[in-house]
Amino acid sequence: MEIILLFGVVIAILALICGVLGFWNVPIVEKTGKATSSVTIIIPARNEEYRIRPLLESIARQQNVIYEVLVVDDGSTDRTKAVAQSFGATVLSNDLLEEGWIGKSAACWTGAQTATHNLLLFMDADTVFTHSHSLATYVASYESMGSRGILSLQPIHHAEKWYEQLAFLFPLIVMAGMNVFTVIGDRLKAGGSFGPCLLCNKQQYQEVGGHAIVRGAVMDDLALGKAFQDRGFPVRCYGGKGIAWLRMYPGGLSDMIQGYSKSMASGSAATHSFVMLLIYLWMAGASITPILLIVSAWSGQMTFLSIFLTVYILFAIELAIASRRVGHFIWWIFPLYPLLLFVFVIIFMYSLYLSKRRGSVQWKGRNINV
Repeated sequence: MEIILLFGVVIAILALICGVLGFWNVPIVEKTGKATSSVTIIIPARNEEYRIRPLLESIARQQNVIYEVLVVDDGSTDRTKAVAQSFGATVLSNDLLEEGWIGKSAACWTGAQTATHNLLLFMDADTVFTHSHSLATYVASYESMGSRGILSLQPIHHAEKWYEQLAFLFPLIVMAGMNVFTVIGDRLKAGGSFGPCLLCNKQQYQEVGGHAIVRGAVMDDLALGKAFQDRGFPVRCYGGKGIAWLRMYPGGLSDMIQGYSKSMASGSAATHSFVMLLIYLWMAGASITPILLIVSAWSGQMTFLSIFLTVYILFAIELAIASRRVGHFIWWIFPLYPLLLFVFVIIFMYSLYLSKRRGSVQWKGRNINV
């Protein structure tokens, strides 16, 4: 028994180290000067009557940058179109629904063909700008990087309902899985780009082939990032702190399960093997720690009980620190991290089942092949 417990201590400590190395640094967009380029904001929207309003309100407050707003209505049956028009947005209809296209990719392509400005910013309808200068800072930062390739952001997650709190590990592991936040930084190629906020040069977008070249990809953001990389353009992934935030599936638990099931299994294929090893080792150590804590208490191994209790607390602290880089979560969920792991594993296994066995997922009333 002591040998098993000692081996568990080694794995748990190694896992704690992997957690630090795997999520070493999350760069954020900094103000670098005045934005000089104009930008077309393209928002694909399908039945987003309630979620799109905060985004449009935040766009209306943006200062010191020239922009236009295109909302591409992807077959909505609610008041999405009317809400968008009430904020002065140009509403386009998504007509590219022939075989081979996925709705969001088609909507993004439709918007890009109508755009009149030299930069394109694709934004999910549930994303919201944080400040009135967020867009100008975003554009200016992209310009400071030479206005080349993609600068994508993962918005800060605002968790309000109980199931959103329990889904904390999803945005954390999604970010880690993009390969560029580890201790070795940008020496690993980004696994793609983030979808909620994706800024690029229109000319380069057309040169790459845009969303037309990734028309059938479930994870269009990852596929588009890879297409840019294949043409020699840089793809940068940053945290969205100070620029944008979003809610984690406010439509309900079912929406959250469908949303993450749609993307988790296919998205994991873009993660580098080194990063995947760090994630697996972290999850293994975090999983066995509460089990061995109980075992050591049951068997009366008081020394190991003290060790595993300390390690358990360190895992909770590690997650609490990491959470500040991805969102706003209630402090008491971190001591309950085994439950967070359970939720993550169950939904990830369900995603594997959908992608490997059924070959399709349901999302916003559509059956999507994966």
